[in-house]
Amino acid sequence: MKLSIWRNHRFLRCSLVFSLLLCMGAIAVSCTSNSANKPSQVEKAKTPSTSTSINQPLRVAVLPWQSPDKQQEKLQPLAKYLEKILKRPVNFQITKNYAAAVDLIVKEEVDMAYLAALTYIKANERNPNIKPLVIPIDQASGRPWYTSVIVANTAKNIKSLPDLKGKRFAFVSPSSTSGFLIPMNGLKTADINPKSDFTKIRYSGSHDKATQDLADGVVDAIADDKASFLRSQKSGKLAAAKYKVIWESKPIPAPPIVINTKKFAPEVIKQLQQALIDAPVGVVDVSGTESAGYTLGKDADFEEIRRIYTRLKSTKIAEK
Repeated sequence: MKLSIWRNHRFLRCSLVFSLLLCMGAIAVSCTSNSANKPSQVEKAKTPSTSTSINQPLRVAVLPWQSPDKQQEKLQPLAKYLEKILKRPVNFQITKNYAAAVDLIVKEEVDMAYLAALTYIKANERNPNIKPLVIPIDQASGRPWYTSVIVANTAKNIKSLPDLKGKRFAFVSPSSTSGFLIPMNGLKTADINPKSDFTKIRYSGSHDKATQDLADGVVDAIADDKASFLRSQKSGKLAAAKYKVIWESKPIPAPPIVINTKKFAPEVIKQLQQALIDAPVGVVDVSGTESAGYTLGKDADFEEIRRIYTRLKSTKIAEK
């Protein structure tokens, strides 16, 4: 009887089939919608993981090359330029010493840092994710390098490195490239041992303070970078007739701007590089040097400095 009813009710059969198809279609649409809203594991893997949002301030540590007020003032044009290009706040933090700048970038408390060759090497040694972003081009030489010098008070009968024996000497910092590592290498090559040959050893803390110590007669000679010495001559702090360069190094890679590559997506790193490379000629570099722009930097640029650092790493020179 039931079979007969089924055969004689064509309309009922069609209705049931249509209802079944409608339910199946609704389930398919629902599944498609859910899968579209959830990225696949492959898509998740392709998405770069960064902890620095483009809406957050860009935090930049800076070595204390000059007096804080003077350096902060010189940083403002660069800060305004970067904020305009990157469309995000840029906060420069001048650290109290060289070691503090290294600690900030290593511990990921800042996003970028203006370091020197030696401080970059020390930072990279502790955190391999820290890499050079760009290197400033010196306006005077047109090259991405500078030199270290030893400057002496000629009134103290100092004309060459051997004359430093028995004199008072100031380095900038144990972490300074041009204010310690490279001149220390030069002194050792000249068979001068600061521990026994200098009557006084001082770490001034910055290049500006080192030149001030020399001008004030606190020491008889200092390690400095040449640009800093020339600025001191130009300002009248160190009279050209009295203070002379008695030693100059080979070219040193310019102080790099470094970045923690783990914290930024590749496209953001490229944007930062491009912004700095496109910076107007004459924008003051954070070290105080007149910059002719920036060029790309890489770890291999610092290999020679790394070799010198490795050789002198165990050399500890205390103040006295």
